[in-house]
Formats: sequence, structure tokens, C-alpha cells
Amino acid sequence: MKKKKDELDPILTRTGGAYIPPAKLRMMQAQITDKSSLAYQRMSWEALKKSINGLINKVNVSNIAMIIQELLQENIVRGRGLLARSTLQAQSASATFTHVYAAVVAIINSKFPQIGELILKRLILNFRKGYRRNDKAQCLTASKFVAHLVNQNVAHEVLCLEMLTLLLERPTDDSVEVSISFLKECGLKLTEVSPRGINAIFERLRNILHESEIDKRVQYMIEVMFAIRKDGFKDHPIVPEGLDLVEEDDQFTHMLPLEDDYNQEDILNVFKMDPDFLENEEKYKAIKKGELIDNYYKVIMNKCLSSFNSLDFEECAHKLIKMDFPDSQTKELCNMILDCCAQQRTYEKFFGLLAGRFCLLKKDYMESFEAIFMEQYETIHRLETNKLRNVARMFAHLLYTDSVPWSVLECIKVSEDTTTSSSRIFVKILFQELCAYMGLPRLNERLKDMTLQPFFEGLFPRDNPRNTRFAINFFTSIGLGGLTDELREHLKNAPKIIMTQNQDVESSDSDSSSSSSDSSSSDSDSSDSDSSDSSTDSDSSSNSSGTESVCYFYFGHWRHKQHFKQSGTRPPSLCFFLLIHLDLGS
Repeated sequence: MKKKKDELDPILTRTGGAYIPPAKLRMMQAQITDKSSLAYQRMSWEALKKSINGLINKVNVSNIAMIIQELLQENIVRGRGLLARSTLQAQSASATFTHVYAAVVAIINSKFPQIGELILKRLILNFRKGYRRNDKAQCLTASKFVAHLVNQNVAHEVLCLEMLTLLLERPTDDSVEVSISFLKECGLKLTEVSPRGINAIFERLRNILHESEIDKRVQYMIEVMFAIRKDGFKDHPIVPEGLDLVEEDDQFTHMLPLEDDYNQEDILNVFKMDPDFLENEEKYKAIKKGELIDNYYKVIMNKCLSSFNSLDFEECAHKLIKMDFPDSQTKELCNMILDCCAQQRTYEKFFGLLAGRFCLLKKDYMESFEAIFMEQYETIHRLETNKLRNVARMFAHLLYTDSVPWSVLECIKVSEDTTTSSSRIFVKILFQELCAYMGLPRLNERLKDMTLQPFFEGLFPRDNPRNTRFAINFFTSIGLGGLTDELREHLKNAPKIIMTQNQDVESSDSDSSSSSSDSSSSDSDSSDSDSSDSSTDSDSSSNSSGTESVCYFYFGHWRHKQHFKQSGTRPPSLCFFLLIHLDLGS
């Protein structure tokens, strides 16, 4: 009897065996209690390989932000060989998406430079292999990827110049064709960073055109290349729109010469038992939740929200919540939503709805938007008009839906001294949008809410007639004069109120002065008055209606000015006081 061979678990074979559905693979992993065992690590490796390969194969301009987010959830440090292999294979199969793959590598490289370096080493080796074998297709593919990595500042421009020099050193039809294709992709970048280098390359092309025996088709390609250069590479931008996702301070550029000896580390492509598997997995989780998340969202959030713009705002909010932002990034997320809204050509209601949903989900988001409103108003002069308009309309939506409290309007003070042209435009758009949402009667009713009056004192000032008059004129000029009825009534009664206050001040002064008088002064006054009665009676009778009235008027104006100076406010003009004087019949 022959003994049956022991059946091998397909997951433990070198190639992974037959296809195992992801759901079954997860179930098999869940059944293993020892997470550091060979079987579990092998299953984890297979799942990692399939996940990375699937994400790289479906990345495009519109979903790159989500793909990067999902990639970073995988342990790409452990699977860096898998990531490099999948990226190079995908680019080779779909060269038209090279700019997208280069953007993916640029983002990964900004946080994990060793991964960007590994991909670049393998590209250099692929190019050298294709050049030695006269494999034009491989040279075209590798050189195009290198060009876009140079454009993304992952590779140094010296590498481009070395590759072009090698291709044109002994020109053939194929090598010239590869160099022309290469120049189209990175010519504008080289023109900016190395004008002398690209001048030497084009001088070499000119010599080849006139002296070398090359095919007519290739000669025509060189002439077209000179025309492209003359037009400033207008059809070949450095970084296509929507793929400039890494800020300059976060970029890491590798200086890898063409002729150095490199190890492409093929061992990283295959499974290997890790004795510290659980410890390394925990380390990567800490990286994801720490520095990586703090900096990554600043880089791609604008792109992320722009791509979400095509989704429903509820679905977008759900996906953002699933990203599991740390509490320290709450305000950063709110700022990113506002920035994306501000950068649109016209206001997109999507962002107002998205911000409102976050405010309703958690109080921390509402408080963040409340703080951002005050910060934006204080620095509103830094925004250009289009961004200012979008910001104002978004906050109008948040106020209308009560997503943020109306107490945020406390920071707005409408007067000639406390506003600028930018802040007045902001207030104008804010209230016009609120009126469009609510209608003038409802808006007026809200602004007259007694519980909110302390927060609206700056909007409708009553501290002095000058500021009151300015606020009335401002709201009337923007078509919202109906909000100023109470201000107009207050301004109408202001002279009487001021005069009443002054009379109270004068009466208090007279009471204090009368208490200091004594009987001796009254006796001396009576003796003096007896001797002067005969001389003053005629004068008093003739001037009582003239001189005394004028003196009383100027004295009253002087006392009035002293009172305003003591209170720290600007005193009214003499003409204004004269009107009060005549109105009261003094």
C-alpha cells in the first residue's frame, strides 16, 4: 500500500495556490488564534498583496485621494516590495496613466522615502536593461516614469540629463525617438531648473539633425520637438491639474546617478517569516495614527474634498468620518472644508451642507466652525473677492440652518472706524444671503430676539449718533434698510436723550455747588446789589432777551463739551447743540 502524500495547504505554497476569495481568507485568518504563526503571517501577506495590487490598478485622477488613504491603511512598509512591483507593472501596462502613478509615488515618498527610492532604483535598472537589449518599448516606459518622477521632485533632474546624454551619445533611430518622448515629458521642468543642461541637449539634437544619417521620420520628430520647445511646452505641463498633491516642504528628492550599482531587492517581493511580526504591525499602526495622519491630511484633503464634490454630501460626510480623524485634527478638517469651498469658482452648496452635517454630528465641529468664523472675519482682508464671497455664503448657510450659533456675529462691529472695504463686503454678502434664505421679516425677527441682543450691539450700534447713522446708511445701501427701523427711532430720539443726560449732570453739579455757599456771601451780595441796582436795571431790561440768552447758550455748550470729554466720547458740534437749544426752547 502506497502512503498518501500529506496534503499541502495551498496558502503555504510558494505561489499561494488556488484563488481564495477575500471573505474566505478573512474567515481563515479569524480562525487562527496564534497571530504570530507561519500560517497567519502567510495569509496576512496574501491579503496585503491582493489589496495593494487591487488599489494600484484602479487609481485615477478622480479617486487618487481615496486610493492613497486606503493604501496607507495597509502596512506598506512590510509590503514595499509588493507596492513597487505593482506600481511598475501597472505603469508598464498603462503608460497613459504614468502621471497618476507618479503622483501616488510622490505622496508615498513624502512619508516613506525608502519606498520612493526603491521604485526609482528599479526604474533605473529597467531602463539600463532595456538600453542594453535595444528594447525600445522598455526604454520608453521606464524613461517616461522617470520624467514624471522628476516633475514631482522625487528624482533629481541630473538623472534626466544623464539618460538623455546616454541616448544621444551614439544616436540611432530608436534612441533618438526615446529621447524625444523623454524630452516632451520633462522638458519644461528642465527648462526651469537646468537651462544650460537642456540647451546642451537641444544643441546635440540640432547636430544630429544636420549631420547624422537618421530616418526621415525621426528627423521630422526632432523638428517637431524644436517647435514644442518654442511654444513653451504648453501642451506638456510639469504636473497636470489635480495631481500637485505634495507641498514643497514635504518633498524628498533622491539623487541617484544613472551608472551606480543598485540592488533592486527582489527578496522584498516574496513572503518571509517575520519573528517580530506583531511588534512591527503595532509600530505601523502607531505611525498611521501619529505623524502620518497629522501631515497627510493637510496634503491631500483639498483633493479629497474636491473629488467628493461629485458625491452626495451625506455620503461624503460618512466617508470622512470613517477616516477616523484624531481629535487634534477636528479644527483642521473644518478649515479644509472651508478652504475647498473658498477655492471654487462659484459657491458650491455642497460644502455648506457638508459643514452643516458635521456641526450636527458633533459639538466639537460646531465650536470649531464658530472659532473659524471669528478668525476669518479678523483676517478677511487677506482674501480675494471670489474667496471672500464663497466664505460669506457658506457661513450664511450655517447661520440659516442654526448649525452655528448666531452669537458668532458678536465680533462684527459696523462703524467707519472698525470696518474695512473687505469686511464691509463680507457683511454685505452674509446678510444678503441670509435675507435670501429667510426673507426680510424672519431675519428682522431673529435680529430682534431679546436673548441675542448683547451679540448684535456691534451690528446695530447705539453708542453715539455717528456710528448709528453709519450703520443705517450701510444697511440701507445694501438693500436691507428694513433692518434699521429701531436704529432710526433711536437716532430720532438721541438729541432729547443726550440733553436729558446733560441736565441730570448739570443738576448734580448745581446741588454740589449750592451746598458750599454760606450766609456771609449772601449778605455781601445784598450790600453790593444795593449800590449797583440803579446802574444795571436799564442794561438788564434791554439785553435780557439777547446777551443773557447768548451767554447761556455758549455756557451750556461749554458744559456739554466737558461732559462728553469726561465720558471719553466725541462731543457734538456747535451747530448740533444749537439745534437742540432751539428745539427745547431754551
